[in-house]
Amino acid sequence: MPASRLLWTAEVDHPRAVVLVLHGGKSRSRQPVRSWQGAVLRMVPFANAVASAGDGQIAVAFLRYAVRGWNGAEQSPVADTRLALEQIEAKYPGVPIGLLGHSMGGRVALHLADDERIAAIAALAPWVEGQDQPRSHPGLHVLFMHGSLDRMTSPRASRAMATAMARRGADVSYESVRGESHAMLRQASRWHREAAAFLVGHLLDQPCRTLTP
Repeated sequence: MPASRLLWTAEVDHPRAVVLVLHGGKSRSRQPVRSWQGAVLRMVPFANAVASAGDGQIAVAFLRYAVRGWNGAEQSPVADTRLALEQIEAKYPGVPIGLLGHSMGGRVALHLADDERIAAIAALAPWVEGQDQPRSHPGLHVLFMHGSLDRMTSPRASRAMATAMARRGADVSYESVRGESHAMLRQASRWHREAAAFLVGHLLDQPCRTLTP
């Protein structure tokens, strides 16, 4: 059986925070995740952007799930991410964690939003289904970014989840990226910059500008 892998892309001796990067995937697949797959490669510049913005104060980890699919009730990548959080906690006890997830990775992050170790989430074009329940905890900061032309995941469902999480007390911002599709490539630098700024700002208690809901 394939196994998930937690890769440290930016290690820091005494970080003030850790950001875990979560890539996308498929609805159903038991094929192993490979390093060269597009969903994995797309998140590399996000990891680099967070490391650069963190200026030596934030450690960055990249999770490669065991298999490519969500796989219904199994929620395969959620289990992998819970294991990764335990590994991060063991390496850096008590250090706040941020999650940066795209598509299925965004769905994973939102499913873990009630974990009090997680201080901030950047959910990029997250995959949200009607049965997904809003989760939160006191002090959580969440950024939703969704392209207006996204046809893979639903901007409407994403905004509805943002509203539901805000009602539960989370500090939520929603940003619609005009003219952008699911791959986040037409305005790539904006996605990298704003996601990194949001996470680093809140994790280091230096909040970035407030985004218009």
